[in-house]
Amino acid sequence: RPRSHTVTTTSSSFTANLSASSSTLAYDREFLRTLPGLLMVAEIVLGLLVWTLIAGTEYFLYPAFGWVMFVAVFYWVLTVFFLIIYMTMTYTRIPQVPWTTVGLCFNGSAFILYLIAAIVDASSVTKELDSHNYNSWAASSFFAFVVTSCYAGNTYFSFISWRSRTLQ
Repeated sequence: RPRSHTVTTTSSSFTANLSASSSTLAYDREFLRTLPGLLMVAEIVLGLLVWTLIAGTEYFLYPAFGWVMFVAVFYWVLTVFFLIIYMTMTYTRIPQVPWTTVGLCFNGSAFILYLIAAIVDASSVTKELDSHNYNSWAASSFFAFVVTSCYAGNTYFSFISWRSRTLQ
C-alpha cells in the first residue's frame, strides 16, 4: 500500500513538473526577422527545391545524384530541426549543450558538403534524349549553389557568435 502511494506521488509530481515546464515553452517571433533566420528559411525552401527537382527524375541510375539527394535531404531535415529549436527557444532550456559550437559545426559542415554536392550536381548534368531530366538537374544544380551560399552566410554568423562566446 505505501508503495502505491509513493508511485502516485511520484507520478503526480512528474505530471506537475511536466505541465509547468510545458507551459513556459517560448516562441521567438523575432528570429525570423534576423538575417540568420531568413537564411535558414531560404535554406529550407531552396533545399526542398533541390531534392524535389532531383527526386522527380531517374536519379537512382546515376550515383552522383544519389549523393546530392543524400546531402540535400539530410541537411533539409536537420535545418528544419534547428529552426524548430531556435523558434521555440529550446536552446535556452538545455544550457549543457554548447549551442554556438553546435551551430558552427552544423553550418560549416552543411556549407562544405553542399558545396561538394553542388559541384557534383553541376558536373553530372548532361544533355540527353529526355529533356525533363536535363532541365530538372540543371535547375537543381543552380539552387544547390544558392543553398550553399545561404549556408556560407549562416556559417559566417555562427562563427561570429561562437567567437564572441569563446572570448568571454
